[in-house]
Amino acid sequence: MSQRFLFVILFFSFVCSAQVDEVLNPDRKFEKQTAEKKASIDLYKIISLDNDTTYVDTTLTIQREYKFNYLRKDTFGLLQFLNEGQTYNTLNFGLNQFNPYPEFGFKAKHFNYLEVRDVNYYNVPTPYSDLYFKSVMEQGQNLDAFVSLNTSKNLNFSVGYKGLRSLGKYANQLSSTGNFRFITSYNTTNKRYHLKAHITAQDILNQENGGIVNLSEFEEGENLYRERARLETYFTDAKSLLKGNRFFVDHSFRLSKSNPNSLVLLHQFNFENKFFEFSMSANERFGDSYASTVNNKTRYNRMYNKFGVAYSNAKLGDFQFFADDYKYNYFYYRTVTLADGSIVPNKNNDRINTWGAQYSYQKNSWKGNLLVSNSLTNQSLANIEANVRYTLNDKNTFALKYQNMNKLPDLNYVLYQSDYVAYNWYNTFKNEKINNFEVEAQTQWLDASFQYTVLNDHLFFANQNPVYNEQGIAEQLVVKPFQYDKTINYLSVKASKDVKFWKMGFDNTVLFQQVEQNDPILNVPKFVTRNTLYFSDYYFKKALYIQTGVTLNYFTKYKANDYNPLLGEFYIQNQKEIGDFPMMDFFINAKVRTFRMFLKAEHFNSSFTGFNYYTAPNYPYRDFMVRFGVIWNFFS
Repeated sequence: MSQRFLFVILFFSFVCSAQVDEVLNPDRKFEKQTAEKKASIDLYKIISLDNDTTYVDTTLTIQREYKFNYLRKDTFGLLQFLNEGQTYNTLNFGLNQFNPYPEFGFKAKHFNYLEVRDVNYYNVPTPYSDLYFKSVMEQGQNLDAFVSLNTSKNLNFSVGYKGLRSLGKYANQLSSTGNFRFITSYNTTNKRYHLKAHITAQDILNQENGGIVNLSEFEEGENLYRERARLETYFTDAKSLLKGNRFFVDHSFRLSKSNPNSLVLLHQFNFENKFFEFSMSANERFGDSYASTVNNKTRYNRMYNKFGVAYSNAKLGDFQFFADDYKYNYFYYRTVTLADGSIVPNKNNDRINTWGAQYSYQKNSWKGNLLVSNSLTNQSLANIEANVRYTLNDKNTFALKYQNMNKLPDLNYVLYQSDYVAYNWYNTFKNEKINNFEVEAQTQWLDASFQYTVLNDHLFFANQNPVYNEQGIAEQLVVKPFQYDKTINYLSVKASKDVKFWKMGFDNTVLFQQVEQNDPILNVPKFVTRNTLYFSDYYFKKALYIQTGVTLNYFTKYKANDYNPLLGEFYIQNQKEIGDFPMMDFFINAKVRTFRMFLKAEHFNSSFTGFNYYTAPNYPYRDFMVRFGVIWNFFS
């Protein structure tokens, strides 16, 4: 991590120097045009894999305040654990995304893992840099450095590295993560050939303390235990590591030089390898073990190829037909024989081929997409996605989305091996069936969304035959995968509105959730809210922009999922409720040109509203602390 961090700093320094010298651009015409006239902000384009285009944002708004965090996105509906770089408990079930292919699993470790859909591509008239810094809980820092430049109008290179180290306030809680990305995009001058490619190298290391042992010591608020490192935790030497590397290419070629309606050949390639490792001294909380030192390591790699042909017509829309090949290998270096004589194999690998068709239409105010795919091989895999968007005007947009999926189980549900006796299994599960319907309206009066999801054969983790102590915490964690054979119905309604008057603003977001099920499998809070009252104004002849205010986050009590660090997964528990506590933050932000500074007093009400705040049954939420940070963009 330190070597990659040093590389990015050196590269960043080099590019900043090159920006001054203006020697990186060999395309003289392109360079002359940008030098003679200052490029407008809408020329600095950010392009998604699906070619949705936005622009670099240097404003300071309340939405920017919400995105100034470790994930660099709005985290409404997520509840972060104690230390920066740890996992998040999901309050809003609607944030879950579904993939019909069998995935690696260990999902609690993937919140900061950059997936293919998280990587954007750039086209910039002059070198563009983004520098993010934020202080952490204790002994460390969080830095995200990113540089993008076009060597010509057609070719872009981008490189970035996000590094974090934070010791945390509690025992055995260190976070140390690194996300490196190298990105390039290219198209020929006649637009016949387009290329998007990236390389990522990521590692997410966490010390895992298993939560606090005596909840009363935390809740009574005695001065002795305000020094959080004095609170006893379940584990003192446990740690987990998720590591992954990926090489991705998406490119297309139009057959005809002159006909814009010509057939287009498509190809997408994705090769990725990962491993998840958990190590500690054997602890009876996880049951009996085969050895005094536990070292579990799960390895995984996959190779994905998608071949397609597309036809575009100005009147009819875009048609695409494709076939793909998905090959994965999930494995260990041994087999395990259980007490009953059954054998847990050392690998689970397969090859899946599917066919599919996609139709896209965009004309005037309408934009729609229909995707249908199905397996060619023996696996039962299918996916139907349909969405349509209507833009009435700049202030009013309406969207519908439907998804019907037959999903193969994630791989850690099927096979897992461990030095702990109870954590060895090889299962056969049915496919999960998911029906999802969403409606969204973004209007000048209110932003609102509705979601209704039906789950069948839902897979989940749960503690097997738990025994609880007087605090409502399980004395032993024997967590295993299960499949629910009944139907779960999930409904959510979300509404948000930013009311502005004079120099004041009052931004409100409210989420309502309701679940119908015969057994308590899917547990969510009924209400989640975020309310921000803020003031904004210019000073010093509009050279300085100030934004300050107070944010309240709140969710109703519910039996939240608990966290199992050995599996890197959350599991259901129906014994202890958390929630019904306010989380109040005071912030003051400032902007000078493209420099933005953020200062926040987080959870400043913690000492006078009661020490009953938790992110999971025995994982406390963070105490009051003051943190600051900056975002600085460079354009030349």
